[in-house]
Amino acid sequence: GVPVAAAARTLASRYGVSVRQARRYLEQAMAAGHLEVPESSVVFTVKLPQSLAGQVRARAHESDRAISAVVAQALAEFLERGAPEGRPGR
Repeated sequence: GVPVAAAARTLASRYGVSVRQARRYLEQAMAAGHLEVPESSVVFTVKLPQSLAGQVRARAHESDRAISAVVAQALAEFLERGAPEGRPGR
């Protein structure tokens, strides 16, 4: 019952996303019936070997996803596996 523009502004302020991104979430939620709003993102700078960075860019391009999405998925999967056996987590 709330206009989309007003809902987008509310979501943007509540979840720390842009109004434009909040509107995208609303459109997806209206189409699907629901949508979980992802956690806010932060800039996290790392240095990678040039070849690895190239592989990440290529994977992102092949899968039509953002580099950040590819890296986030890879890190989440790595961290879910836990510490290697014989080495305590840090």
